[in-house]
Amino acid sequence: MAGRAARLQVESASIGYDKRLISQELSVSIPDESFTVIVGPNACGKSTLLRGLSRLLKPSAGEVVLDGADIHSYKAKEVARRLGLLPQTSIAPDGIGVADLVARGRYPYQKLIRQWTEADEEAVLMAMNATAVTELSGRLVDELSGGQRQRVWVAMALAQQTDILLLDEPTTFLDISYQIELMELFTDLNRDGRTLVAVLHDLNHAARYGTHLIAMKDGAIVAEGAPSEIVTAELVEEVFGLRCLVVPDPVSGTPSVVPLGRDRRQSAA
Repeated sequence: MAGRAARLQVESASIGYDKRLISQELSVSIPDESFTVIVGPNACGKSTLLRGLSRLLKPSAGEVVLDGADIHSYKAKEVARRLGLLPQTSIAPDGIGVADLVARGRYPYQKLIRQWTEADEEAVLMAMNATAVTELSGRLVDELSGGQRQRVWVAMALAQQTDILLLDEPTTFLDISYQIELMELFTDLNRDGRTLVAVLHDLNHAARYGTHLIAMKDGAIVAEGAPSEIVTAELVEEVFGLRCLVVPDPVSGTPSVVPLGRDRRQSAA
């Protein structure tokens, strides 16, 4: 419906840790059914914004709005039925199996008198199938490679069956092949209608896979929009302090950032 407000928004929010503010008067809307990627240099406020969106941080002023209401007006389980979160660091209990970990994604639907149902079982099986971890279901999480473990954590988030999924640096410390595998998975989830919001360090991954970018610096949003519209050499230098060329990706046609080496920087000056 034209003019309909986005499901997830930040309105004039001041967000930080204890008395240290990271962002002040921050306002942004996450487009529904987008793959929104937040980029920027270290300590610019990317993960702080994501934590605010996920209800882990409460703004000292302003609010985060989910489905028309302040996100902190909901109970934790209600939020977990509306959005899923893959945190930056995920630690599985010792000795837990893959299927058991994925099943924990059904926690928001459990009650004291509610037993495990066929709907729960179906949600877990669908999540494992979507992330290609079904064949790992009988193994211990501790035995898996980094890429396999990350897919299992994504499966747990998918088992929540939420339309919104927040991802905090989901590809960090993974080999390049696993990074691409996960980014392709996220793209598939987005094409199926989910709204994804991810914090990424790799600007080229953000530009290739994201449908909407939010560029941050010093706690503020410098630019936002489609990668093809906002990723320029000028923006990269402003945000990251990096002189570069921005050329079309030969595979996807999306913007690709090519840093200028020291000699080329001198010759281009």
